[in-house]
Amino acid sequence: MRFGIVFANTGPYADPDTAVAMTQAAEQAGFDSVWTVEHIIWPEEYNSTYPYHPSGKMQGNTTTAIPDSLTWLTWVGANTTTLKLATGILLVPERNPLVLAKAAATLDHLSGGRFELGIGVGWLKEEFEALGVPFERRGARTDEYIAAMRVLWAEDNVSFAGEFTNFSNVTSRPHPVNGAVPIVVGGHTDAAARRAGRLGDGFFPGRGSFDDFVRLKEVMNNAAERAGRDPAEIELSLPMPAGADPRADIEALIDLGVSRLMVPAYLFWGDTPDQSIPAFAERMMAAYVS
Repeated sequence: MRFGIVFANTGPYADPDTAVAMTQAAEQAGFDSVWTVEHIIWPEEYNSTYPYHPSGKMQGNTTTAIPDSLTWLTWVGANTTTLKLATGILLVPERNPLVLAKAAATLDHLSGGRFELGIGVGWLKEEFEALGVPFERRGARTDEYIAAMRVLWAEDNVSFAGEFTNFSNVTSRPHPVNGAVPIVVGGHTDAAARRAGRLGDGFFPGRGSFDDFVRLKEVMNNAAERAGRDPAEIELSLPMPAGADPRADIEALIDLGVSRLMVPAYLFWGDTPDQSIPAFAERMMAAYVS
């Protein structure tokens, strides 16, 4: 079992010195990865429903800093050596796929192949409107952008013809260290599970009960098999079980095939990371990290 830290670029870790302190402490304590969140803008008012809180609203306010994911990961990547650097998630349909392919491959190249691109389709319609990007059909746009990026990552002098993006005889370098950046599909819906099955290297449902995860895994597996893929090759990451002693739940998730547990960064806000992170690792991770 591996452990990652999610919401890693939020709260005190939005600032440069504390970001480095946290990620270095995480690397030393045995965490395998850090995962950022993103919103390019935060509307003062919005009617869209935030799916991860009962209020339907994002926590915090418009003064809350959410650093750009790729820039923040580049900063902490330059100050760590083994920690995987991941977006959890990046809103692919809001980005130009050629620009994103270049940025992702560059970060992967500079970090020695440590970057993973966690992707989502987005829920905040007002953000899309501010960016001038259609909110409708964002799922189809995401699928096509992923296909286009993988073409750009794989070879030189490539072409792509799609509904949302087209290019002919172009090259984008550097290429990712291992030929492609791993794509981790985020989301707790059937659509996200099917997307992970069709094209994901990993799947991260960010919320739900154990029974929800079992069902989503089955949806993912069925989609993978229909696409001619082996579901066992899709890495499954889930939120860390809550409670003072979640060992029984962790064992059940291991039996389910989960290979990474995501720990929220806000658990470490109350103390300096060189104290809170090792203490958590000793208490919760020691029995599972080899």
